[in-house]
Amino acid sequence: MELASSSYNPVPSDPVCGFATTEDGFKLRYAHWRTVAPPCKGTVLLLHGRAEYIEKLFETVGDLRKKGYDVLTFDWRGQGGSDRLLEDRRRGYVEHFGQYVIDLETIMSDVALPDCRGPFYILAHSTGSLVALLAAPRMGNRLRRMVLTAPLLGFGSIPIAQNTLKWLCGTLHVVGLGDRYVTGGATPDEDRAFKGNKLTSDLKRFQRNAKLAEEFRDLTIGGPTATWVFSASRAMERVAMTEFYSHVTIPTLVICAGNDEVVDNRAAELLCRRLRSGSCLTVPGARHEMLQERDSVREQVLAAFCAFAPGGRDQDAYPAVSAAGKSRAAVPDKAAS
Repeated sequence: MELASSSYNPVPSDPVCGFATTEDGFKLRYAHWRTVAPPCKGTVLLLHGRAEYIEKLFETVGDLRKKGYDVLTFDWRGQGGSDRLLEDRRRGYVEHFGQYVIDLETIMSDVALPDCRGPFYILAHSTGSLVALLAAPRMGNRLRRMVLTAPLLGFGSIPIAQNTLKWLCGTLHVVGLGDRYVTGGATPDEDRAFKGNKLTSDLKRFQRNAKLAEEFRDLTIGGPTATWVFSASRAMERVAMTEFYSHVTIPTLVICAGNDEVVDNRAAELLCRRLRSGSCLTVPGARHEMLQERDSVREQVLAAFCAFAPGGRDQDAYPAVSAAGKSRAAVPDKAAS
């Protein structure tokens, strides 16, 4: 299996690639890299968001390798180079978020533990952050720390109440129409306009991702389906329950984007106050995809990760993480001030 490479988005050197098969029979595409700055400080499990894929993370993979970490990432079922769940490959679909948890546990048990060097850390984005939280109670003895960027714990700017959206999508799911697009159509990366986009303020990275999606269309998907939205809503409700989050013992840092319109930052801040070992910070001026943002935003996110992960070499580049349950802003963003 080969990763998709291009002159504007080259594959980081020396990848180890393959497929892992879940207990329910889905093939997941994964890729693993070793650090280029030994000694190794451990392995970062890089968990991407809905509609993303391994190739979109190459720049971040390179950054983490330079900071002394091995990196392991993979495509969730239903997207990227992993098995799809519907005949129409473009539809963003999952039957329930427990399937994503199975994906993460499969990669952890079949790839990370036997083939990668510990300790293990998670750096997750959006949907990947929600899945990491769902899996956390059963992975406490295998993960040292988690850093969750722009976690999907509540929908952002939507025209109706989230409970109403859940009810509508749940109704479609029950009557067998769960594979319908929620928004009435697909909006893949290659079809988005930069002006007014909610993902990044960095034109160069936006254009790179659009070109990547256009050239390697088989890796992309469109908008979410009703069943996906219904399942996401149920998963968000679950992690907000006391009987669930009280069992999350992994020290967790949540990083919110100050200008996020995709997810609800208030839900993330509330969960951080409730977690046993949770901290929250905000990067002012950032949009949803912080690791696809301009340099001033990306540098803050990566510095926060290295300061939070034990042994990170950038400890002096970022102030000590705040006490559990408190929220504060990150280093001021000059471009946003």
